[in-house]
Amino acid sequence: MSVAPAPAAEAALQGRVILVVGAGGGLGSAAAVACARAGATVVLLGRHLRRLERVYDQAAAVGAPPLLYPLDLHGASPDDYAELAQRLEQELGRLDGVLVCAADFAGLTPFELTEPALLVRTLHVTLTAPALLVQACLPLLRRQPDAAVVFCVDDLATVGGAYWGGYGLAQHGLHGLISSLHAELQRGPVRVHGLNPGPMRTALRARAWSLDEDADARGPERAATLAVALLSPAGVGRRGQVASSAGHDVR
Repeated sequence: MSVAPAPAAEAALQGRVILVVGAGGGLGSAAAVACARAGATVVLLGRHLRRLERVYDQAAAVGAPPLLYPLDLHGASPDDYAELAQRLEQELGRLDGVLVCAADFAGLTPFELTEPALLVRTLHVTLTAPALLVQACLPLLRRQPDAAVVFCVDDLATVGGAYWGGYGLAQHGLHGLISSLHAELQRGPVRVHGLNPGPMRTALRARAWSLDEDADARGPERAATLAVALLSPAGVGRRGQVASSAGHDVR
């Protein structure tokens, strides 16, 4: 069942430019639409153009037409991220928020049997590529009086267990990155947040859980609404925290 945004959130991102990384995925697409509904100009970044085009149609139906930015994080370089920031500045003149929903997860596998190339890809797409992208965007974000970077993260109590491999390693890294960046940026205009969406019915989660054993999973709309709140001025009080869509914060 879809969760409608609260009335106060309908214009929460009015006038803001929000970059959604991994906009073709389950949470990324729902969050992009929610941001458009809240008044933002949304930039859709992902590697599958057809998926981005579907999200474009959904977002344009409820808000301003978004911009498409096809980019494969696996093969992208720091120069590509620098070009992204430059194009955002040239075409939109500003950047107010980055929502990172990108992740790579092939399924539960014993670490001993994980292919090295797959381990490297998972770590890069889920952790190092988003970190480099955010690094390139920080100068542009810092020009605004209030800007936010939101990393979508998983529950460490779950992914810290057996067989989560590179995905579990990357999630620990993301939690560390949030803490480190917050410590560096807490006195400036750029806020750093984590968003733990909880169990969601997405293609990525289906690689670890079957539907009959995942009764707690729900659609991504509730987490998308929380993403809007964190990206908006309402998120100021939660800077440096990992917010859970279940209603409590986990540090």
